[in-house]
Amino acid sequence: MATQNKERTEKVTEMATSFGFEQVGEGEKQPRVNEVFHHVADRYDVMNDLMSGGMHRLWKDAFVAWLNPPQSGRAPFKLLDVAGGTGDISFRVVERSRHNARCTVFDINGSMLAVGKDRAKENGLIDNLEFVEGNAEELPFENNSFDAYTIAYGIRNVPRIDKALSEAYRVLKRGGRFMCLEFSNVDMPLLDKAYDLFSFNAIPAIGDVVTGDRESYEYFVQSIRKFPNKARFKMMVEDAGFQQVTYRNMSGGITAMHSGWKL
Repeated sequence: MATQNKERTEKVTEMATSFGFEQVGEGEKQPRVNEVFHHVADRYDVMNDLMSGGMHRLWKDAFVAWLNPPQSGRAPFKLLDVAGGTGDISFRVVERSRHNARCTVFDINGSMLAVGKDRAKENGLIDNLEFVEGNAEELPFENNSFDAYTIAYGIRNVPRIDKALSEAYRVLKRGGRFMCLEFSNVDMPLLDKAYDLFSFNAIPAIGDVVTGDRESYEYFVQSIRKFPNKARFKMMVEDAGFQQVTYRNMSGGITAMHSGWKL
């Protein structure tokens, strides 16, 4: 147990000062991550399609299906969608709930939020959404405010993951659910080698052609490899206080869904 706790502490410390494979000073990671997303905001959704062959849409559909937001109730279902940027998860939740859900799209990057707000207006969903800029490590919301907290492909960009998880627990109501969708370690032989070849060679090259920004996509690929594996992240979620914590692999472990409850 002592060894496991030491490993978790070391991993948390490492993530706070790792910008992809580069080690940076304390406090330097967040500004550099912000700059990456300012650069790619306008083409972010196009790049997601190109990088995943459109699979990210199926993964997000499955994620929201597992959340299964209620379609009715005495009060609207309140979701906090952290790192929600361009609105992909919140849009799906509003539609699946038949507009019963009220979603707060929360992101540290104003450029991503601007894209999301424009998309919400175009899709007629703006009345169910609120867009708030801020830091996942210091949420500007009261205790016990939300029925669910989601974070999709954003937790690995947070310097202090343990602090973000603690904040998620704080703002959820009793009985509320934490859900995370994140890239993970591939579990299938051969697929892992093919995935590495594609990630380290094709994705930065595609990013260079589509956005003129190869370095940002090199960071994306490297940040996935630095993120804790599924079992270790599960322990981190449990350390934050969540119970009944579990995860589901998708596409051979390329991505994984994590779930926990505030009971």
